[in-house]
Amino acid sequence: MKKMRQQFADTMVEVGVRDLNLVVLIGDISHFILQPFAKACPGRFYNVGICEPTIVSMAAGLAKTGFYPVVHTIAPFIIERAFEQIKLDFCYQNLPGNLITVGSAFDYSNLGCTHHCYDDFALLKSLPNTQILYPASPKEFDILFKETYSNNQLTLFRLPEYQHGQVIDSDLIRCGKAVKITEGDDLTVVVIGPQLKNVIDVQKQLMDEDFEVEIIYLHTISPLDIKSIRSSVEKTRKILVVEEHNRVGGIGHDILQHIYDIKDLRFHSMAIESFIHEYGTYDDLCAKIGLNSEGIYKAVREVFCKK
Repeated sequence: MKKMRQQFADTMVEVGVRDLNLVVLIGDISHFILQPFAKACPGRFYNVGICEPTIVSMAAGLAKTGFYPVVHTIAPFIIERAFEQIKLDFCYQNLPGNLITVGSAFDYSNLGCTHHCYDDFALLKSLPNTQILYPASPKEFDILFKETYSNNQLTLFRLPEYQHGQVIDSDLIRCGKAVKITEGDDLTVVVIGPQLKNVIDVQKQLMDEDFEVEIIYLHTISPLDIKSIRSSVEKTRKILVVEEHNRVGGIGHDILQHIYDIKDLRFHSMAIESFIHEYGTYDDLCAKIGLNSEGIYKAVREVFCKK
């Protein structure tokens, strides 16, 4: 299975050779896999080093002159360390661009919470002229980047290390559109990122218990496809949101604002409550906060299945 970061590099080459306005700036990561881009697109690849605020400001200057900049490094170092530059240099100037992060929420689990980023969606949603994409398969990234990289918005792509492993029809992958994975009448589960894999495992288990789950998968965080979500919840009257993001400012909050008026609604969300200070594998940290198949199954049984 191709890694997300390799797909990023491959897509940059494919787009860069045909669009002379694409420029890639990195913070001293992924430079080896991006060498094909550097060779195919001379003068449009810059390893600026560990100077994230500077990288963002440089990218904004390139956008001001008509280029389509791509800024790439680990999530907290772009979104949190360089937030002021994102706000002032891009959003206040109404400039387009692309921020492509790796590390997701806590993919760098063995490096500790300095390399975690739980609030990237909340921060970007607070700024004007932004959109947020969270593709959890190489095909999703390739399609969504080509669709959006040259539009007039600042786009965040959060690339997870771990993929959901599901095959999704290319025609269903469109910015701002949810993907219905399964049909069901008993519960709506809205899920983002690699957690789709765990949700599908739980759905299969519950199906054996005659409990039908409708899974709505979101690769686009903003703009949010509220129409698809609301249509599902109006049928089931019950919704579980599963996300690798801080509960505050996550998609659970966004969804609830648009469905709270549905009669007899039962709502529950699974998200990150606070900093995770422990070290371990990605699976270890998921298990600690209940974001695994066992935790999701337990939540469904306790919240939605008990009389």
